Amino acid sequence: MRETSVKFTTSEFARLHNLNKRTLHYYDEIGLFSPRYRDENNYRYYELSQGIELENILMLRELGMGIEEIRKYLSRPESGAFIEIADRKLEEIEERMRRLKATKQILERKKEQLLLCADIVDGQVGFVHRAEEYVMLSPYSGEDYTVESLMAHLIEVWNLETYKIGCGSYISVEKIKAGSFEEYDGIFSPILNKGKRADFAIMPEGKYLCGYEKGDWDKIPGLYRSMLDVANCSGVQLTGYAYEIGLNEFAISDMNDYVTQILIKVID
Repeated sequence: MRETSVKFTTSEFARLHNLNKRTLHYYDEIGLFSPRYRDENNYRYYELSQGIELENILMLRELGMGIEEIRKYLSRPESGAFIEIADRKLEEIEERMRRLKATKQILERKKEQLLLCADIVDGQVGFVHRAEEYVMLSPYSGEDYTVESLMAHLIEVWNLETYKIGCGSYISVEKIKAGSFEEYDGIFSPILNKGKRADFAIMPEGKYLCGYEKGDWDKIPGLYRSMLDVANCSGVQLTGYAYEIGLNEFAISDMNDYVTQILIKVID
């Protein structure tokens, strides 16, 4: 291919490639990419044909490669080395995409929770139909349900990323009917995508009795009594566990604004 004689100053070449000229100065200083042409006045210019080399460098930088990695590759560019780089970076990109997708799902869910909190009435109880959901369960029989003790337990049994979507407690229907709230059965965290996990349980699709309480946890036993009354009046049977979780703890500064949701599976 015939080489063009079109030449550019640093500022012009930077604008051509949507760069800050300081980036080109830096690449020049470290010997990674320098102007190819010097005129009789000792002014240095980039040639248009250097644009391909620069775009390749920028692509490698976007892939997360360090300067020394790029320098090493450019010193002996070959297909085998590039394929190795491509395979490694494709794996990294897939992992980043997986994490971004999970973060998007978490943000969407938290947004939905906050919108729900804006519409609920304190002490509200009713029946809802819910799709199947996966949850991680961890038995926790300690009577000390302080935030510190629960966090210590969570760190011990799960990694910190596991419960970014939220964490709640579960208690058996038998204990609720007996009015025994001194000791819950454990803690749980919803799972948006179980993937290859084996340590999960299923909240099956179907009808649930749902209750909401605003404020301190001391009000929760009263909400459970209201839910039992609704179940009895409606002639339905509650089964399994009650799943109790805060919906807005990440967006409040006053415990009086705290919203708790309780879900219990119903057998008609």
